[in-house]
Parts: sequence; C-alpha cells; structure tokens
Amino acid sequence: MAAAWIGLVLAVLPLRPVPARAAVPVQLLVLGDSLSAGYGLPQADGFEAQLGAALRARGLDVRIVDAAVSGDTSAGGLARLGWTLGGLAPGPVAALVELGANDGLRGLPTADLRRNLTAILDRLAARHIPVLLAGMYAPPNLGPDYERAFRAVYDALGRRPGVIYERFFLAGVARVPGLIQADGLHPNAEGVRRVVARILPKVVRLIGLAASAGAAAAAQPPAGRT
Repeated sequence: MAAAWIGLVLAVLPLRPVPARAAVPVQLLVLGDSLSAGYGLPQADGFEAQLGAALRARGLDVRIVDAAVSGDTSAGGLARLGWTLGGLAPGPVAALVELGANDGLRGLPTADLRRNLTAILDRLAARHIPVLLAGMYAPPNLGPDYERAFRAVYDALGRRPGVIYERFFLAGVARVPGLIQADGLHPNAEGVRRVVARILPKVVRLIGLAASAGAAAAAQPPAGRT
C-alpha cells in the first residue's frame, strides 16, 4: 500500500527540469594585460578571481585559463597565443581578449593594433572558439586623430561574426575616484567588481556559445565513421 501511494504522489508531482551540465568545464581563456591580470591587487581581488567567483555563483562550471600578462601589448598577446592554445585541455573553449591598452599608452601605430588583433581573432576563429572582445580607449593626450583611429579598430573588429563586443572594458570605472588605484590607470578591488558585474551577462552568453559548440563537436562521429 505504501509503495502504491508513493507511486501515485510521484505521478502527480510536476517534473522539474534538471539543468544540463557539460561533461567537462568550459575553459575561459583570458588573453590580456595588467587590467585582467589584477595588477596591484591581491590575487583574490583581481579580475580573473572575481570573474570566476561570479560565474560559480551563477552555477556555471568554468575553468579560467590565465593568459594575462602585465605590460603586454597586442603584439605580445599574439606572440604567445600559439603555445597558450597548445596548452589547453580537450574540451570546450571560450576566449576573452583584453589587449591594446599598452599600445595606446605607448602611442604605437593603430595599423599594428588592427593587424595583431585581427590575427588573434583569426586564430581563435580557426579553432571555432567564440570570443568576447573588450575594447579600449586611447589616452586623450595623443590627439583626436589617434583617438578616432584607435577606437575604429575595436569597433570594426567587434562587428565580426562570432565576436561578442564590449566597447570599453573600463566603462564606468576609468578615472572615477574611489574605483581606480593611485596610478590613475588600474581599477581597485571595487572597480574590478563593477567591471565584472557589467560584463558578466556577456561572459555568460560567451560560455553558453562555447558549451553548445563543445556539445555539438562531441556529438559528431569520429573521423571515418558514420
């Protein structure tokens, strides 16, 4: 009798969908400079740590791959992309590209910035890795022509297929008292928190694209079989 009653209860209870989980975590490659490397901050307060915590709070299984190097230019990011990709584990991958601030600080040619970022996006696209491109602004002391050309690089690349675009990585934080460190360039812990909160929806979307691509690839039969 008890077994029959339990069966009846289970039959009438609404079925709740169980959230799908990837067989392996999505690897989020953060290819960046000091802004994403957490310059001047304890590790727990840096961008990658705070982003990882925010993703875990959303219930997302993500492994952040640290490829952020303080002082790096777009050329530096491109130079180490090959071996960085080679070190990834099998499974779905997404990439957050945050480069160019040091190009602007050094007044490097915007044609070089465009070429380097284009090559990075091309290599990631060849691996079917979805990208969140974080844009930058050039320092105003370099003049309006340089500022416009610098800005145009990101706006053009942000329109590429397969790219999610965040127009300015430090929007709402740059030059805001209380959110920037004493050097006037790098966000403090609260500034990082605001950066993470603002771009988190786009990162979540990026992770979803990578997980879907990974699931589709896993469903394909091995080469030579149908």
